[in-house]
This record gives sequence, structure tokens and C-alpha cells, in this order.
Amino acid sequence: MTGGAAMKKSVIKNKILKVGDIAPDFSLPSHSEGELNLKWYRERSNVVLAFYPGDWTPACSSQIPGYEEHSAKFLRYNCQVLGVSVDSIASHKAWAPSLGGISFPLLSDYWPHGQISQAYGVLSERGFANRTVFLIDINGVIRFIGRYDYDKVPDINDLFQNIDKLEKEATVGHKSKSFPA
Repeated sequence: MTGGAAMKKSVIKNKILKVGDIAPDFSLPSHSEGELNLKWYRERSNVVLAFYPGDWTPACSSQIPGYEEHSAKFLRYNCQVLGVSVDSIASHKAWAPSLGGISFPLLSDYWPHGQISQAYGVLSERGFANRTVFLIDINGVIRFIGRYDYDKVPDINDLFQNIDKLEKEATVGHKSKSFPA
């Protein structure tokens, strides 16, 4: 019996990630593009990895379309948005059109239940992903982590301030490498 209790504890024990860590790689199915792998984006684009509690919930039904409304701005910043919840692909496929269509991938961390949410330290004890946004640079380094209340929509301006900061750092770093003193 103690083995089962220990196993249950390990299921909800989350890794604690911090800014500067390498983002854990994963492969998850998407509502629109089949299986996606985070590593594929390395050296191609920055990634906004947005964990959210669930399809069809009020705050998520504002958060996810908010990213869609700013898709051109994400593109200008070379950022790929990826939404992640523990909902099934079937739920994502039904929910996305109800929001007016979502062009970026909604990823399903459904099975094994919450494995990626757990790896990112955002799986709640109730089994859903806590609302958390990670900004991952093109080298796979976590540059920003925003943690938000279950019923609160993240401030998109705060996210873009961090993306802008990342862009400025990359530009300064690129210039110093291209034009040595």
C-alpha cells in the first residue's frame, strides 16, 4: 500500500523551473498540425508556451483568442504561440472554431495525463494546468515566466514587454557579434 501512496505523490510533484533554465523538450498532439515537438523551434523562433486550465472556461475563452488577435505582432517578433491544456484533441478541435478559429496550435497534454504540465511545474493538485506563460528564446532558454490566477486573463502587454526586451537583447547581442570593437 505504501508504494501506491508514494506513486500518487510523484504524480503531482512538479519540477520547479525558473528563468534561465532550458525548457524541457516534449512532443504533444495539436488540434491542427498533428504531433509537435518543442525542440523543432530551436534556432527557428521564440516560443510563447501558454498553459491554461481548460477549454470552454471563461478566462481561457478570453486568453486564447487574445493571442489570436495579436498573431501579426507575434509574427513580427518571430514568436510561435503554443497553447497547452490537459484537454483532449477532440475538445480542442470543437473549442477552436467556437472562438472564431485559432491559427496557432492548441496542444493536448491529455495522456499520460498532465505529464508535460508536471514537467513544467504547472500541474495543479486538481489535475489541470495552472495558468502559466513561458517565454522561451530561440536557444530553448526560459526568459520569462508569468503565473496567473485560475480566473484571471494574463496581461498581454506584460508579455509583449518581455518579448520586446528579449528582442532588444538579441539585437544588441547580434550587433556586438557582427561588429567587434
